[in-house]
Amino acid sequence: MMRYFLRRLAHAFLLVIGVSVLAFLFTTLAPGNYFDEMRLNPQIAPETLAALRAQYQLDRPLPIRYTSWVNSVLHGQMGFSFAYNAPVAPLLLVRAKNTLLLTITATLLAWAIALPLGVWSAEYLGRFPDRVISWSTAALLVIPDLALALGLLVLAVRTRWFPTGGMASVDFESLSSLNKIRDLALHMTLPVTALVLSTLPVLVRHVRAAVAEVLHAPFLLAAKGHGIPRFTLLYRFALPAAANPLISLFGFSIGALLSGSLLIEVVMSWPGLGPFLLEAILARDIYVVIGGVLFSTIFLAAGNVLADILLYWLDPRIRTESASR
Repeated sequence: MMRYFLRRLAHAFLLVIGVSVLAFLFTTLAPGNYFDEMRLNPQIAPETLAALRAQYQLDRPLPIRYTSWVNSVLHGQMGFSFAYNAPVAPLLLVRAKNTLLLTITATLLAWAIALPLGVWSAEYLGRFPDRVISWSTAALLVIPDLALALGLLVLAVRTRWFPTGGMASVDFESLSSLNKIRDLALHMTLPVTALVLSTLPVLVRHVRAAVAEVLHAPFLLAAKGHGIPRFTLLYRFALPAAANPLISLFGFSIGALLSGSLLIEVVMSWPGLGPFLLEAILARDIYVVIGGVLFSTIFLAAGNVLADILLYWLDPRIRTESASR
């Protein structure tokens, strides 16, 4: 297993390196920089701008800048933010935790809903329950994520059941531990619901297709002939047999939810990577943008490595193939 795990980690590492090179190249070659607007200010001398460009190494060749940035990554800084005049990594870590909290919660909830719905739809394939689920998922698929988020915000404003922005109430620090958890859960409800509804149709349809493909397998027909209960047949035999494509989809769903969460965070004022990256892009704070892209890539690579480990654990064919190499 260790050889397989190390090989997957090496693939993930190469992916992160490749994305960092491309992100650095495209971001730094884009026209304009953070100090362009300062040139319009007559109170700022050209010498001051030149000194600032030298301080942040914007006057150095691109390979040297990339080497210097990699060195700062190895020291846990990931470059310096122009706007905050501080290392990028601590700024991103605070917001990455909030994004991970949102994404992991939405991922677990989406899969907890998608698995039973997909299995139920596959069991009644072509009949009324299956048609209802198929129509519902088709309706959710055609609704843009932005419209979904705005619709939830309108509902929250009119009903006043949930907070419409932020991560905590103004008096959060004065609340008891139980009320803090309740307050956080209320603030998470809208963004998590938007993320779950945006990814649920794809997950349900993949679960339905994977389970429907194995329901007529000989071993399942034999198990059914021996009188094995329906629930055991579906969840102990059919679902594990259909698990391989679903586990691969699990890694992909983490990446999809991460990209979707950036938009949801901006719309719903969740203090995660989304609003911070948007602010950095508008200000041309390039090292924050590169760091945000790198963080998202690391999350995606971690999700894929987790999916590969689950596949190795569940599928003996992968273990046999790995041992033979």
